[in-house]
Amino acid sequence: MSPFVKYTLARLGMFAAIMVVLVLLPLPVSLVVKVMIALLISLVLSFFLLKKMRDEMSDYIAGSVERRKAEKDKLRAALAGEDEDAPPADGPRKV
Repeated sequence: MSPFVKYTLARLGMFAAIMVVLVLLPLPVSLVVKVMIALLISLVLSFFLLKKMRDEMSDYIAGSVERRKAEKDKLRAALAGEDEDAPPADGPRKV
């Protein structure tokens, strides 16, 4: 499972757990206010509790960006005729 999915599920799980606790508490506020409170609390807690997962996700995304950039550069080089592995562009292929 990718770090992005793990982090997202952890954030959603934390929000859901906090939301359940707030719904079960007999507070004299509406459900919308409880949702906003749960969002705020889960945001603050995830900032401290999910630091390692957030760093892993950031590294995963940075690696993906670098890999895509390398593939893009390789494709541009092949289209420009600078790639050694590319077939020669001097005429049609003979079969």
